[in-house]
Amino acid sequence: MRLRALLETDALGLRLLGDDEELDRTVRGVMTTDLRDPSRYLTGGELVLTGLAWHRDATDSEPFVRILSGAGVAGLAAGEAELGAIPDDLVEACRHHRLPLFAVHETVAFATITEHVVRQVSGERAGDLAAVVDRHRRLMTSGPAGGGPEVVLDLLGSDLDLHAWVLSPTGRQIAGAGAPLPGPLGAELAGLHLAAVRSGRRAPHRATIGGVTYSLFPIRNNGRGAVPASRDVRESVLSDWLLAVEADAGDWPAARLDLLQGVTQLIAVERDRRDAARTVRRRLAQEVLELVQAGAPPAEIAARLRVAAPVLLPGLGTAPHWQVVVARVEWDEDGAPGGSGIAGGPVAQALLEEILVDPAVTGPDSADRIAVAHTGDEAIALVPLPAAPAPPADADDGAANDAGADDPALHADALLAAVRTPLSAGLADDGRLTLGVSASVHSPEGLRGALEEARHARRVAAARPGRVCAAGHHELASHVLLLPFVPDDVRRAFTARLLDPLRDYDRRHRAELIPTLESFLDCDGSWTRCAARLHLHVNTLRYRVGRIEQLTGRDLSRLEDKLDFFLALRMS
Repeated sequence: MRLRALLETDALGLRLLGDDEELDRTVRGVMTTDLRDPSRYLTGGELVLTGLAWHRDATDSEPFVRILSGAGVAGLAAGEAELGAIPDDLVEACRHHRLPLFAVHETVAFATITEHVVRQVSGERAGDLAAVVDRHRRLMTSGPAGGGPEVVLDLLGSDLDLHAWVLSPTGRQIAGAGAPLPGPLGAELAGLHLAAVRSGRRAPHRATIGGVTYSLFPIRNNGRGAVPASRDVRESVLSDWLLAVEADAGDWPAARLDLLQGVTQLIAVERDRRDAARTVRRRLAQEVLELVQAGAPPAEIAARLRVAAPVLLPGLGTAPHWQVVVARVEWDEDGAPGGSGIAGGPVAQALLEEILVDPAVTGPDSADRIAVAHTGDEAIALVPLPAAPAPPADADDGAANDAGADDPALHADALLAAVRTPLSAGLADDGRLTLGVSASVHSPEGLRGALEEARHARRVAAARPGRVCAAGHHELASHVLLLPFVPDDVRRAFTARLLDPLRDYDRRHRAELIPTLESFLDCDGSWTRCAARLHLHVNTLRYRVGRIEQLTGRDLSRLEDKLDFFLALRMS
């Protein structure tokens, strides 16, 4: 059962002292003590009841709470009968150690709380517990080699009636038993899981979506590339899988929780196997990119591509076109980008391998087109493209446009459309992902230019606001190519000079001059189209534009002034 359920039971007379962030902790038992050091009697998961007889002065609270927190207790309930109000130093110590603290009304006996907890915790069916223990033993001997994660998830469904799915950090379904999880739901669950991991909350994490409760268990990478538990969580948060179970694990006994931990360990073995299978593709990408960056002769690069193409596009023989995608993950330390000391290359490599998977494809081996290397703090993907289907010779323009919709080339915005929300949760407020996509090239001679193009597009993306940003090759032929190279102080001065008078006026009068200016420029200065878009009378629009010109001293009928406003809006 969960602490939240105890708080919601009026008969227990509990009052929460502090915030409710830790109320989803699981209670597995109860203990009453007034010892100054009860650690020898604690096993973890208890609700500790105390009458505060151990409390003599303000210095006693910190060591007592530290002992409870170190033992992994679920919460502390202090009676008001002895001292009246709960001491402030105890409240502060519990807040510091993130230990939920409750006050017990003086009219409620500790025996009442104890009986309630024992009755709830021991309420699981004895037969179900026996089945859990037996199934745990079978799972640990079967292993994923007998059919992958689906075998494990099928056993959970058949024996414990638990519906579960293995999800990637972006919410893509890797394995599942029964009906597939809808893509948007998977992305939302992944985002909630990543946010919980970044906040430091203990797993399993609880999520309720559409009235359905899910428990989210992290699946740690146990292979050679695994991040030690003592290392920064940011090194693995964007690459670890998760197990989503349609149930509230807060009410489970320890045996069932142990079973699910065993399941995640088995699935981690499958993850290690998948990573080992990617080694060949990673090595191929590394070899090709080293040749490209070293300026090797095109014939040598072409020979290496002929080796790579059958591995990445089985059955095709050679790839008629290639694209390059560059990604970079950066973490802030005290507001300084890149100062965290975390190696960004491996993180970006694992993330780019996930992003480049077709979101409509499920399964752990669906990334067989992806070859990603990493160098320094960036990851570089070499993506082979099959030939796009040509329209029939007698096709009209409409048919030709439909054929263009089947173009297999990657597009920057489309790559991030489905993954932006969950990845933003994993990046939290101190991480950034920027990504650049090159145009497709059809010869080894073009790969070096494609690599530089992708890197340049990534720098354009890095100049934009937001935690997850991308740019494509088509943007390098427009004004956005110049914006990343404008110094920050010049940007601020330029935009402030033009836009601050309008912002100040909007704050005082709610005149919406900035939205009006954006729409007017987007409509190419057309009064009628802009008025229709803003649902305004043309005269009202003319009044607003006149006010903009009056406040800034500019003339929106002049091309130069329109261009200045346009660039100021893009840089703001």
